[in-house]
Amino acid sequence: MPARPTLAQTCHNRDGWADPAPPQRIFANTWYVGTCGISAVLVTSPQGHVLIDAGVAQAADSVARNVVAAGFRLHDVRWIVLSHEHSDHAGGLAALKRMTGARLAAMPAAARVLTTGQVPADDPQSAWLKPFPAVAVDRVLHDGETLVAGPLRLVAHATPGHAPGSTSWTWTSCQGRDCRAMAYVDSVTAMAAPGWRFADHPAYVAAFRASLDRIAALPCTVLITPHPGASDLFERLAHGAPRPVPGACRTYAANGRARLDETLAKEAAPPQRPAP
Repeated sequence: MPARPTLAQTCHNRDGWADPAPPQRIFANTWYVGTCGISAVLVTSPQGHVLIDAGVAQAADSVARNVVAAGFRLHDVRWIVLSHEHSDHAGGLAALKRMTGARLAAMPAAARVLTTGQVPADDPQSAWLKPFPAVAVDRVLHDGETLVAGPLRLVAHATPGHAPGSTSWTWTSCQGRDCRAMAYVDSVTAMAAPGWRFADHPAYVAAFRASLDRIAALPCTVLITPHPGASDLFERLAHGAPRPVPGACRTYAANGRARLDETLAKEAAPPQRPAP
C-alpha cells in the first residue's frame, strides 16, 4: 500500500480551519486527528480514548473520519476535553459528543460558555467571536485535577489568558521504555477585539502572567498547540515522531509573555496624531 501523505505534505500552503488533513501519529498512543489549521488530538488506550479539542463545527465530520482512519472506533472515545471556549476549538464539540457518546469535561469558565454557545463580554475577543452550537458539560474540572480513562491520566492545568477558560493538558505516552511528557498547551497570544484593553483589567493580566509561569514549568518533552503552526507541529512530524525539545514550554511561554508586554506597551502609548 502507498504511504499515507504526511500532515506537512497535505497541508503545505493550506491552513484553513476546516481544511481536511490526514491523521498522523504524534508519538506512541497520541494521534493528530485535526485539520490543517486547527488541532484535535486523540490519546488512546485499549480501555478507551480521550479527544482534546473538536475544531470548528464544519470540521466535526473530518475529525470523526480521522479517528476511524487512524484505526479507532468512535464509540470508544470516553471523554472529550478542550483548550478554550472559542468556536475554532469548541464549535465541533456538540456534534462529536453525539457521534461518540463521550462525556465532556471543562473548566468552570469554559463550561459556562459551552452550555450557551455564546462568548460573554469578559473574554477579550468577545466582540469578534461568533456563537457556536451549545453542548452539555458532564464534569466541571478544576486546576490540577486528573481525568481518568482506563489507564490514561490527563492532568488539567488552568491557564487563563487567551481566553478565561483556557486549559492546558499534560500526560505521559510510552513506546516501549521510551516515555515522553506530552503537553497540549493552550494559546498564549494576548489578543483583544477593539474596545477591550488589557490595561483596563489588571486582575486578568495578573492571571495571564501566572498562567505563563505555570506553562513554563509544565512537564513538556513534546509540545502540541491548538493551532499547529504555533509549535511548528507538522514540520516536526515530517520525519516521524518529533524529537524531544528541552525547554519547549519555557520558550512558548516566553513568546507569550513578550506578546503580552508588547500589547500592554501599545495600549499605554499616546495616540498618534494624524499628519497635518
